[in-house]
Amino acid sequence: MTPDADAWGSQPSNRAFLPLIVLTALLCAALLFYVVGNWALAAGFAATVLAMTALVAWARRILPAPASSRDATPDWTVARAAADASSMAIAVTDRAGRLACASDLFGEWFPGYPVPPALSADAALSDSLSVAARAAWRDGEARVQGAAHGALRLDIDIKRTGRAEDYLLWRFTPVRAPSAIDDVQRLLTGDAGRQMGEAGIMAVMIGGEGRIRAANGAFLLRAAGRIDANITGRDFAAHMRVDDKARLFLSREEAGGLPLRLLQVPLRRASQSAPANGQAAQDGPMLLLLVDEPAGGGGTSALSYIETLLSLLPFGLAMADRDGRILFVNNAFARVAGLKPGEKPSYPGDLVVGEDRAAVADAVRRFAVGPQMSGDVAVRMRDQPEEPIALSLAGVRGLGEAAVLLSLKDNSEESKLKRQVAQATKMQAIGQLAGGVAHDFNNILTAIIGHCDLMLMRHTPGDSDYDDVQQIKSNSNRAAGLTRQLLAFSRQQTLRPQVLQLPDIVADVSNLLKRLLGENVKLEVSHGRNLGAVRADPGQLEQVIVNLAVNARDAMPEGGTVNIQTYAVPAAKVREMRQEILPAGDYTALRVSDSGLGIPPDILSKIFEPFFTTKELGKGTGLGLSTVYGIVKQSGGFIFAESELGRGASFIIYLPVYAGADLHEAKEQKAPVRRSETWGTGTVLLVEDEDMVRAVAERALVRQGYKVLTAADGEQGLELLASDETIDLLISDVVMPNMDGPAMVARARRARPDLPVLFMSGYAEEQLRKSIDIPNVAFLPKPFSVSQLAEAARDALVMRPAVQ
Repeated sequence: MTPDADAWGSQPSNRAFLPLIVLTALLCAALLFYVVGNWALAAGFAATVLAMTALVAWARRILPAPASSRDATPDWTVARAAADASSMAIAVTDRAGRLACASDLFGEWFPGYPVPPALSADAALSDSLSVAARAAWRDGEARVQGAAHGALRLDIDIKRTGRAEDYLLWRFTPVRAPSAIDDVQRLLTGDAGRQMGEAGIMAVMIGGEGRIRAANGAFLLRAAGRIDANITGRDFAAHMRVDDKARLFLSREEAGGLPLRLLQVPLRRASQSAPANGQAAQDGPMLLLLVDEPAGGGGTSALSYIETLLSLLPFGLAMADRDGRILFVNNAFARVAGLKPGEKPSYPGDLVVGEDRAAVADAVRRFAVGPQMSGDVAVRMRDQPEEPIALSLAGVRGLGEAAVLLSLKDNSEESKLKRQVAQATKMQAIGQLAGGVAHDFNNILTAIIGHCDLMLMRHTPGDSDYDDVQQIKSNSNRAAGLTRQLLAFSRQQTLRPQVLQLPDIVADVSNLLKRLLGENVKLEVSHGRNLGAVRADPGQLEQVIVNLAVNARDAMPEGGTVNIQTYAVPAAKVREMRQEILPAGDYTALRVSDSGLGIPPDILSKIFEPFFTTKELGKGTGLGLSTVYGIVKQSGGFIFAESELGRGASFIIYLPVYAGADLHEAKEQKAPVRRSETWGTGTVLLVEDEDMVRAVAERALVRQGYKVLTAADGEQGLELLASDETIDLLISDVVMPNMDGPAMVARARRARPDLPVLFMSGYAEEQLRKSIDIPNVAFLPKPFSVSQLAEAARDALVMRPAVQ
């Protein structure tokens, strides 16, 4: 509607009334003059009327005209949106009986949007709605309950509304009929279902097609293993099984489960047309109640409960009848006897080797018919004929068909532990053997390499013997590498750990790997974010990566991809892995994987053993992965192998994040300046029990300008130290007969606390750390060259230990 104008005279209708008002005022003044005969009074009256008219016009001009209820047009958009968002149908009618607004649901229930109360052809419904509408106009609201409209039953609420209360709001709410299905579903999933489970009752609601619609927690726990399992929509019969005696069991509980009694409660009335046999057709939802069958009832003997009890025990038990036939076998017995899942032997003799069958059959027959007694029979199982085992028998009575109880001790875990202990003992013995062999080899190689160096000093390139000597030294260095490999396997090598980042090590070795892998193998490298620094020997880590990459290449004869990944493994992730070997902590992981043939499961458990290889004869020593294992373990890390046949293998190394000094500060530390000059002066006392090593070391030091005194053991060394000779440097082997090096140094330091000491040994420094834990001593591992000995002697002489 159009709003009022600002000025009184601005509208044509108002201007038409002005002459009429003036004429009216004049007529009233004339009438007043005729009655009283006073012109002044008549003129004052006319002026007053005109002044009041002008005042009213001015007031309407400065004050807004009030909007009438008829001028405000309702915005039905909001009302319609609110109606559509609800679950009820809504309509609004005015006083003229017109439909002002209606929701979409109203149009669905009443096609064509009829105007209430004429909603259908049902005269009774229209009459009742008309009465209710009149009551709503009169009283403000009215209600019609349970109005039938086709298949719908509706509650209709009518309310007068609007600013002037000139509209009727019609609300149509569907009436939900009580549903036994909904009630049962709420019962099973609520507190009532939980209380039923605590009482030992399993409850399930299934549809007419046999699929589960709802179940209480007791059924979920026993049928699916988890109280929060979602089995809605699954076939109920798939969770049940029936044995040869027509007893009902839960299929998940296998042979050890209790028989169940099933009660059926239909949730929908049977169809009116019953079958010819007089039974009502049950094709609708049904409530099933399952309870454990009570002892002695329902055709179930007490034997089934004995079987259930025996199935829960951790040691192997079985029952046989008087004829020797096996009636029951629990899981532990089946595991010890080597039975396959579901396999049930007919007689106990079927479990043992042929030579023991007669003895087992005779023992069962004797215990079945004689007095109740027990005894043991030593037998050899069919699947483990090399390990005799005790079969215990006991006569039982009062258990129906069962007459003999048989038991086998499940010693699989015990045998596993014995094998592990034997393996650990064997590995320790091999490690000690490897360390001893490496020590002897290092002494021999020290002499060979030293003499080669001395000979090379007398020959120049081009001499007839120079190339031969150089070849001897090269082969000796290769042999030294083999001894380092043995020490790495036995975790006795000398490591030079540094604080580093794994991506840097991978980057340093990538170019070498590309040449080693060849053209048919593609190398892919990826690094994760926020990797923590680790503390390890970079050279040894490079050896680990190269070894794993070469093994991956050999596993892909037709070519493939080698993938090297580094990523962070926080402590929370380690706990989620639930790895028994890997302690919780922050790690940086290195993963080397391939797309090759994979490793068979029977080989996967042996790959880290020494001298175990799957390569052809002459192509593998079997020390590669054992060396990798030793390096990783000596660095404080862990290594695991994963493989799937036909899909490649992966080796994952976990190194603990270093929590020491900052990596940036470690990188900024400058390495000590190494001087190239090795000539020196002074007197050196050389103590070495190996004659060949002592001889080559003496000649090497003399050539460097030192005066050398030699001793064969620690006692001779102390005698020389006690002489009048001034000793500037003590060089000693660590392990010697009579008196070893550390004991000699400890006594020498009492008189000479500032004496420089250089230890040398064919054993690894890490292995000797406890014995040489003496302040201000240097260490030189064997084998060493002449130049390495000269450099070590020079550095030891310039070292000035503090006086103790």
